[in-house]
Amino acid sequence: MRKRKKHWLSVAETALLFAAFAGIALFGGDWAIFIVRHKPLSTVHVEHYLVVPLKGKKTEYDDEGERDVPCARALFPQGAWSPCWYLRRHTNVADQL
Repeated sequence: MRKRKKHWLSVAETALLFAAFAGIALFGGDWAIFIVRHKPLSTVHVEHYLVVPLKGKKTEYDDEGERDVPCARALFPQGAWSPCWYLRRHTNVADQL
């Protein structure tokens, strides 16, 4: 019974290490492509709202207008820019006061 438990722990450890290395390799590859392509940036049109808490647990939403936000054409956030695919899916941004 003990050998079976040790075997499953070994399999779980191997799977966890593989997942960690795969994630690191994927992020590193994305970063390398981002650098080789000379930091490709684009812009996405985003609407901004200001969330203002009021008395009585009420909330007011104030329109701050539309802005073009720079984004990275990459899989992960690179160089302090959000990925463009993420911003295209989240075009309404609420800023807390």
